[in-house]
Amino acid sequence: MNAKSVHKVIGIVLAIPLVAWSLTGIVFLVKPGYDGAYQLLSVKTYPLEHAFKIGPSREWHEARLLRTVLGYHLLAGDKANSIHLDPVNMQLKEAPSAADIKRLVEDAIGVNSERYGELVNVSGNKAKTSTGVEITLDWRTLSLAQSGRDTALIDNLYKVHYLQWLGRPLPDTIFGVLGIILLLSLTALGLVGFVGSKRK
Repeated sequence: MNAKSVHKVIGIVLAIPLVAWSLTGIVFLVKPGYDGAYQLLSVKTYPLEHAFKIGPSREWHEARLLRTVLGYHLLAGDKANSIHLDPVNMQLKEAPSAADIKRLVEDAIGVNSERYGELVNVSGNKAKTSTGVEITLDWRTLSLAQSGRDTALIDNLYKVHYLQWLGRPLPDTIFGVLGIILLLSLTALGLVGFVGSKRK
């Protein structure tokens, strides 16, 4: 099989991945809907109205005092190991009830009712809105993460673009590397064919 035939076979094999790379690449350049899909959602905070005596600790690299609709919170420790304390008694702040999570999340999503709509369900540390957005509360860091249908769609486009088609890390990596090798081979064979035709 000569170089021209090999080039043709590789081109046929790569037809679908090349189309997928091209179309998803356009989406990543234009980024339609990214603002909402990956919007940062934070708990709503209020001005501090009380002072607290917070002693130093060698185990803490940082400390943040916040006030939310649920009261006061002291987040201390470091980025890898944060703890959530009650600044009144310096004890670990108990995990919130479903009703408290509802209050906290409803207070946060009020900034963008068009995206989040209304809160319809709370299960564990997750809340679901009327627009299909799922919100996850990390009580340890008092942070929120949101993910909607648009987020899932864009995440799936990334998987298509990077040839993560098999659903398992190792096979996906092998598949991706193989795709890149074939693409480089296609380019090299094309250059060889071009140089050969010029010589003729």
